[in-house]
Amino acid sequence: MMIASMNQWIWPFCRQFVAAEMEGLNHLGISMAPISTENAIKFIADPEHGAADIFIGTVRNHNLGKSVEGVSYDVYEELTLHTFRELCDEARENWGNTLKIFIEHFQGRLDIGGISILIAVSSPHRDESFKACRFIIEEIKHRAPIWKQEHYTDGDSEWVQGHALCSHGPVTYEGCTKDHVGH
Repeated sequence: MMIASMNQWIWPFCRQFVAAEMEGLNHLGISMAPISTENAIKFIADPEHGAADIFIGTVRNHNLGKSVEGVSYDVYEELTLHTFRELCDEARENWGNTLKIFIEHFQGRLDIGGISILIAVSSPHRDESFKACRFIIEEIKHRAPIWKQEHYTDGDSEWVQGHALCSHGPVTYEGCTKDHVGH
């Protein structure tokens, strides 16, 4: 069973849209507030798990030879959360039903170094959490309706392709293909 809620933050105009499972295996969120690594680590903690893998995507200061000063992210929240849920299900099909998964993506403008996405996965052994985390980030880049606009130091800005709706090819990455099943 899924619960969706709009949490109002102390800061004006900052909000977070979160979908969480009653069983406590997934935390799926779109946030306009800074993403917390502490919250991710606390969420995936499990005394039966001996491994955790964390991917933190941040805004870098350059792309394709251009100096970047920041990035704006636009997110179709409902469909993105649905995609996150599908990816959690697929990860569990491939790497085990006990995975605990935290996925949160930022919406809005970030400066250099800002956290745009955080994915954390815990599992009984490291192989499963490494592979599931890699699978999730690669699939999000191709399947989630999240748009990225880079802002350059010369005052220009540009929307960057980043998912399948922009007609990218099939996802391939070593060791973690979509139909890979391994433990």
